[in-house]
Amino acid sequence: MTDADLNNHNPAKMLGLDVCNARLAWGETVLLDDFSFSAPAGSWTCLLGESGVGKSTLLRTIAGLIDPVTPTEIRAHDGTGLTSQVAYMAQQDLLLPWLSAVENVALGARLRGERADQTRALDILARAGVAERANARPAELSGGERQRVALARTLMEERPIVLMDEPFSALDAITRTRLQDLAVELLATRTVLMVTHDPFEALRLADTIFVLRNNAQPADAPIVPPGPTPRDPTDPALRDTHRMIMQRLTERAAPAAGGAT
Repeated sequence: MTDADLNNHNPAKMLGLDVCNARLAWGETVLLDDFSFSAPAGSWTCLLGESGVGKSTLLRTIAGLIDPVTPTEIRAHDGTGLTSQVAYMAQQDLLLPWLSAVENVALGARLRGERADQTRALDILARAGVAERANARPAELSGGERQRVALARTLMEERPIVLMDEPFSALDAITRTRLQDLAVELLATRTVLMVTHDPFEALRLADTIFVLRNNAQPADAPIVPPGPTPRDPTDPALRDTHRMIMQRLTERAAPAAGGAT
């Protein structure tokens, strides 16, 4: 199967995402209030902010893992809900230790009682650079290999909206850069919402960046870095954008609320 075949095999439709009047709370603490944004189809949006501002909570809410708090509204651009439209990649790889790499990649179909496309699973692993590890179990894989398998599993689901929570944070710099490049290539037609603590990672990958604040302070206007992705974050043309991100991260910083990220 060629790269073109892989990209065109039952491709996910392109679908944008709207989050309106989002309100997030951890216990009695309001993390985020009246936050709205729109992610156009095929775009990449990064969420930055200190620990405790609700970034991961927002991702889990969009994924349907947490019930939204009124008046939060989450919908696709076509007006429908997000059921069966979202793939979620957590901070941890969450590979099942008793399954091989290729079995983990095909896990979604197995859980739905469907017949998994083993050929496609192997092709995606090949694109991720771990084809030779297809029959290895997670304990036999390096951290970078596990992350590649987790990314392959996310791609295998062919969902138009992809949520990723710090998917590259535990990797060394070289592996992180390679996996970022792979994600940009293979998620080119998906709508991606990614949580990161790394301003340079956001500069490299995002079409749009939101910096969230503690204590439910209003989010500022989105930051739109210039140029196509993946960018070189050390490019002098991005200096002003990086300065803006850092100013927003450090302005009115307050102690983080425990228990949420």
